[in-house]
Amino acid sequence: MNTFKLLMAASCLLVMSANGIAQKDYSKSEGLLQYVDPTIGSGYHGHVFVGTSVPYGMVQLGPSNIHKGWDWCSAYHHSDSIVIGFSHTHLSGTGCTDLGDVLIMPLNEIRTPRGNQDDIRDGYASKYSHANEVARPEYYSLVLDRYNIKAELTATDRVGFHRYTYPEGKPASILIDLREGNGTNAYESYIRKVDDYTVEGYRYVRGWSPSRKVYFVLKSDKKIENFTAYDDNTPKPWDQLKVESVKSVLTFGNVKEVKIKVAISSVSCDNAAMNLQEELSHWDFDKVVKTSADRWNEQLQKMIVESDDEAAKRVFYTAHYHTMIAPTLFCDVNGQYRGMNDMIYTDPKKANYTTLSLWDTYRALNPLMTITQAERVDDVINSMLSIYRQQDKLPIWPLMSGETNQMPGYSSVPVIADAYLKGFTGFNAEDALQAMKATATYEKQNGIPFVVAREYIPADKVHEATSIAMEYAVDDWGIAAMAKKMGKTADYETFAKRALYYKHYFDSSINHIRPKMEDGSWRTPYDPARSIHGVGDFCEGNGWQYTFFVPQDPYGLIALFGGDKQFTDKLDNFFKNTDSMGEGASSDITGLIGQYAHGNEPSHHIAYLYTYAGEQWKAAEKVRFIMNDFYTDKPDGIIGNEDCGQMSAWYLLSAMGFYQVNPSDGVFAFGSPRFKKMEVKVRGGKVFTVEAPNNSKENIYIQKVYLNGKPYDKSYITYDDIINGSTLKFVMGKKPNKNFGKVPASRPIVLN
Repeated sequence: MNTFKLLMAASCLLVMSANGIAQKDYSKSEGLLQYVDPTIGSGYHGHVFVGTSVPYGMVQLGPSNIHKGWDWCSAYHHSDSIVIGFSHTHLSGTGCTDLGDVLIMPLNEIRTPRGNQDDIRDGYASKYSHANEVARPEYYSLVLDRYNIKAELTATDRVGFHRYTYPEGKPASILIDLREGNGTNAYESYIRKVDDYTVEGYRYVRGWSPSRKVYFVLKSDKKIENFTAYDDNTPKPWDQLKVESVKSVLTFGNVKEVKIKVAISSVSCDNAAMNLQEELSHWDFDKVVKTSADRWNEQLQKMIVESDDEAAKRVFYTAHYHTMIAPTLFCDVNGQYRGMNDMIYTDPKKANYTTLSLWDTYRALNPLMTITQAERVDDVINSMLSIYRQQDKLPIWPLMSGETNQMPGYSSVPVIADAYLKGFTGFNAEDALQAMKATATYEKQNGIPFVVAREYIPADKVHEATSIAMEYAVDDWGIAAMAKKMGKTADYETFAKRALYYKHYFDSSINHIRPKMEDGSWRTPYDPARSIHGVGDFCEGNGWQYTFFVPQDPYGLIALFGGDKQFTDKLDNFFKNTDSMGEGASSDITGLIGQYAHGNEPSHHIAYLYTYAGEQWKAAEKVRFIMNDFYTDKPDGIIGNEDCGQMSAWYLLSAMGFYQVNPSDGVFAFGSPRFKKMEVKVRGGKVFTVEAPNNSKENIYIQKVYLNGKPYDKSYITYDDIINGSTLKFVMGKKPNKNFGKVPASRPIVLN
């Protein structure tokens, strides 16, 4: 290589920042990360996290907008143009708001009020442009218009690493706001200057999570020339302060660049300092970016697709990335973490997890993890069992040291059952079954006394009673299946019976699931399309959607309709019916095809029910439409709340050509594969391969299938076939082969 080429190569590695400092060009990533765009799903109602993290990390470091309602659940929305700083924890894709801890804003003009959306002149908030923003999983940067400061961020598991480049002429400062969270405020906060380079503190919060404590230690590479603590906006002449609303300004003098490391902990400032020392003892920002990129690429390489469609690859790999933001690590480097009862526990494997959006993720994300994240499954389940010991029931929707109790059902149960039935042995099965049974009979659990005493939950006694009861039936199937495999006959019989309680809600006169009242009568009048958010009979859905919410017993549901023909006729009507959901319907109900709502989890399995009724080609038709139309590579490219990876996990499984309808049985019904070839690294170092060589936008229907080179007449595949490293080959065509999967012997099996 001649000198000119060497100079050109070197120049390609450096770009000029907005204020003249030469830095590495992070506008594009290498490896499979080049196909990941964290802004996909940051518009519309996707609610995804935008910023930087490592896979499943405790820290999600990124920008925060002013919270303005539901579409800012992650603290960021693509429509916004005002930033109030960079915080170290964010939710991704949820429908509720919290986190946004330890907010830091670089300044060169001292201001402590935040400012308002319509007037930031007297506040510290700044406008920004997406043209001056780079969002990559391993690196995030933004130029703050107001200050002409360039912010760059990266992270390790427990540490956020900031690099700020300041214009000349004004002293470089940062603001630390411990009051401000995402839609929540601290009820107590504290800060202390430890030395000329170190600050520590905490914020205690009550929000969606009933109680959280976040401790931090901040270190800078420049001397803190001036430290001022504020009680909200009133300066105090002390090096430490404990009030409800602590803010602090650190000034570093006339320096061009400041690097800041912030470690967090749920236990103590000492533990945060230990996390910092263990994970990030150096100041090499570029090294941390590279390490993060390497970790992401290693995970992304577990699923490799072959395609000439660049947009499709961006959708696929971004979806894969979105499945690895949550669950989030929740313990310090010594294994310690704060429990639901405010006591300190120690995880011997140093792998305790939180942010378990179980009502969403038990359907696809957790089954996907048994394929692609087998090494993490036992840790997640042990984390749930630890929560059981802390609060006498398995988690519902745990967030850090708080149980939100969000959503119906005890959705940790099918996750545990699925893992046990798939052969995971890294948790105590006897303890797990006991926890599952205790949770399913926990008297304080919503509606459980009615289930035990009457086999149904009266709609005039419990809010969203029908959804709750239908979820319980799914969960109880998992208990029964696990008990059966363990030889617990009495438990099996009890919970197998409870798994069929959904039949109490089936009104054969209208062929719909229908709410039942305390006196045994049906809800009257009743419109199955009606959905009243917050006060109705169903959670984020309506009677149409919950009529098909029997993933644990599809053949039993088909029988209630009177057979395959009646069932598929009803399914056809379901995808065509456009009756209004009425005023007050949940804004969550998005991605509609008739009454099907892909933006809501209760619908996620429904297209695959055609496979159980012998019309697999209709499943292929619907699934391919959903993949093509409801997932794009644009900011509005996710049709509903991402829900901590569930929406993306549905896409990844469906792109492989199948979906686990029953969340606990390891049977994957066929739909329509998205790519010509996919390789998936599975347990034991094996590779599962999906081939569909003549796949195209037109060739969406399965004509025939080969498994390991032999003709395969089934319309499903089992988990064991997947993890054995099989090769599944689909022959696709433009016209449906209506005989494929038609006979009962070819349809998905029921293992229990």
